[in-house]
Amino acid sequence: MKRERLLLFTLAAINFTHIVDFMIMMPLGPQLMRLFDISPQQFSALVSTYTFSAGVSSFIGAFVLDRFDRKKTLAIAYVGFVIGTFACALAPNYQLLLSARIVTGAFGGILSALILSIVGDVIPEFRRATAIGIVMGAFSVASVVGVPFGLFIANQYSWHAPFIFLGILSTAVLGLIVVAVPQLRSHMLHNIPHPSPIKVLTNLARNGNQLSALWFTIMLVLGHFTIIPFLSPYMVANVGFSESDLTYIYLLGGAVTIFTSPMIGRLADRIGKPRVFMMFALLTLIPVFTLTNLPKTALPLALLVTTVFFVTSSGRWVPATTMITSTVTPQSRGSFMSINSSVQQITAGIAASIAGVIVTKDASGALVNYQYVGYLAIVVSLLGILVSRRLRTIS
Repeated sequence: MKRERLLLFTLAAINFTHIVDFMIMMPLGPQLMRLFDISPQQFSALVSTYTFSAGVSSFIGAFVLDRFDRKKTLAIAYVGFVIGTFACALAPNYQLLLSARIVTGAFGGILSALILSIVGDVIPEFRRATAIGIVMGAFSVASVVGVPFGLFIANQYSWHAPFIFLGILSTAVLGLIVVAVPQLRSHMLHNIPHPSPIKVLTNLARNGNQLSALWFTIMLVLGHFTIIPFLSPYMVANVGFSESDLTYIYLLGGAVTIFTSPMIGRLADRIGKPRVFMMFALLTLIPVFTLTNLPKTALPLALLVTTVFFVTSSGRWVPATTMITSTVTPQSRGSFMSINSSVQQITAGIAASIAGVIVTKDASGALVNYQYVGYLAIVVSLLGILVSRRLRTIS
């Protein structure tokens, strides 16, 4: 159990750095839009190109990940991630930053698939939601520590500072991978020939359960990532936050979900993943509607809305991720989770692009049409509930 806890801690640390790298771009939006003099559409490109790149790399990884030791693949992918993070830190202008985000996203997409594959391989299904709740708790720690600290040093020094710090921290985590992650080759020991890329896609197309899982992923991501890219810019331009106030959104939301994510994982293991997902998927519709229609509001009330959004959103992701991971056998889990990660990342890019098209600026600098992004998120979230009822647990 001690080695299992160390492994989960290591995977959570990897997830933490990956999530901070992705998340820090959103609250830096007001600063980057001002410094680079870029439009909402150009800013959304900084978000969406990262996810599109991650999606492409995950798709390619689907055809090779199950052929290799998970530890070796994880280490190589993380080295690339560290290099990409330092490239972001050193980027002197918008164009080079955009290019660096593409590089970082390419390796980050593979990391997402590998983390879930390793959890699925090592942790039995009856304890898997708890384990995923722990690993996904990295989102909460990223929100309560990583993003607020990143914003603080960005405001104190420059937007380069968070990426420099993250690159240094990621180098330390790379050492943890070498020490704490065991060789994971059990998925290679069944003498099952690895199918060609065309065969992988053909098998997927014939598997209704896995296709439903992919559609489920699409609905989840569209219901979440249409909201996220413009949350911080909207709070500054429309609700009355200062750029330094944005820290409180992630600090409070992350602090609460540090406790709620593991609790939700244990609850899902005890009373059922589909039931817990349904409950939180319905609950999250309330803060989505409120958040995207929020006028100028007192800071405490606005923070209450954003914190409830964090809690309910993470509440649906923990059981949902467990349900998706359990729709495939261990021998095919790496390939499927890579395809699923690819679909997730590309959909997140599409979601950010859709939001970038819908949301515009008026003459005063305020953002308009954000409420329509919220309505879209509500509709696709309801569709996701319907799709979730088609999933069956395999292993």
